[in-house]
Amino acid sequence: MKAVSMLKVLLVTYLFTGLLLVLLSLGLYKFGLTERQVGIGIFVVYFLSGLLGGILMGKTAGSKKFLWGLGIGMLYFAVLLLISLGVNHSLQGGLLRVLLGLALCGGGGMIGGMLS
Repeated sequence: MKAVSMLKVLLVTYLFTGLLLVLLSLGLYKFGLTERQVGIGIFVVYFLSGLLGGILMGKTAGSKKFLWGLGIGMLYFAVLLLISLGVNHSLQGGLLRVLLGLALCGGGGMIGGMLS
């Protein structure tokens, strides 16, 4: 039961990510955002997506919401990492960016779980 719930939450989280990335690309087109601004925007998208996933998973879980939120944030990051490795065949941006992404996804998920 929880696995199905996690997959549903993960799907919603990725749909939300897609929407935010489309908005970010429109911002890039419309306002001529710099590479640094886009990079920060991507990290904000990671955090907000993890936050949404944590809120949704916390509402589904009922108890130990922050752990379920952390779990969905980590699962979200793991899928992102696997997709990135599959497409690029290497880690883009180095270990520090990967660890920052992990912290933002997991932390956003945990905060979302606490808020739910």
